[in-house]
Amino acid sequence: MGAGSVGCFVGGLTQLAGVPVHFVGRPRVLAALRKQGLRLTDQDGLDRHIPALELRLHEEPPAGIKPDLVLLCVKSGATVEAATALGLTLPLGTPVVSLQNGLGNAAAAREAAPQLRWHAGMVPYNIAEIAPGRYHRGTGGALAVEGTPEDLALAAWQTALARLGMGLQLHADLAPVQWGKLLLNLNNPVNALSGLPLRDELLQRGYRRVLAALQQEALDLLEAAHRPVAQLTPLPPRRLLTLLRLPTPLFRLAAARMLRIDAQARSSMADDLAQGRTTEIDALCGEVVRLARGLGRSAPLNLRMQTLVQAWPKRRRPYAPAELLRALGLS
Repeated sequence: MGAGSVGCFVGGLTQLAGVPVHFVGRPRVLAALRKQGLRLTDQDGLDRHIPALELRLHEEPPAGIKPDLVLLCVKSGATVEAATALGLTLPLGTPVVSLQNGLGNAAAAREAAPQLRWHAGMVPYNIAEIAPGRYHRGTGGALAVEGTPEDLALAAWQTALARLGMGLQLHADLAPVQWGKLLLNLNNPVNALSGLPLRDELLQRGYRRVLAALQQEALDLLEAAHRPVAQLTPLPPRRLLTLLRLPTPLFRLAAARMLRIDAQARSSMADDLAQGRTTEIDALCGEVVRLARGLGRSAPLNLRMQTLVQAWPKRRRPYAPAELLRALGLS
């Protein structure tokens, strides 16, 4: 449900693993899939094509369908609408995994459609739409879902993806993983405003300093709130801040694993800005701002970044590193 970059890539992998998949998406994406089929590539050499005639494509959830598992992949702002539509279509108790950015989507979906069985999820890797019908994974990692091996649909999906060498980890409590991913996703607006591919952006110290400042603000708030954060990189989150602030020659040497990003990778927020779509900035920087307010505190850097992204339609010009630092009040 939501056949965009994440939905097409993860759904396509699932179909390649031998599982029948229905793709529900917007007309623009479906038109490309009907014409080109679905091609999946990644940084590890994957290059698979699913012909158009083998794709089950729908603009709305098909009536009478009884899926074993649903993947909710719409943008965060469309969560309630999509969950409501699924609740009106699917049998009671159908398991649905939210593969969305941010932390509150599964809870919002559960409130909209409590008759379904909701699982929070996390997609660790970057997926870019390289061309109509072609989706490319530019970074690594394993999918993470809130659940246990006793959740039979999740266990079956895990087994299916393993056939393609793709990891899926089950967690009894996903919140620490979600916060860890959100910290990394604070680079999404930095990347979007830079106008550069991810690797090129990370190789400029000014952009890394912005990211480190956003992450430090979030980490200080998480510590005050006693919220645990999972380590999703080789370095713990606090030590990652030091790495990001290094001069670029040292960063390039010390962050070799982090820089294993191919030249085609970019944030989904960059695509959203380029195509004039609503971004998920409220599910990223906005989540940090809400955490601060819940503590009776403020998050001025994340709030300012949120404002810059929302003001993009009036600007439509990338920020140089020094300019972005000034815009956030950083010297």
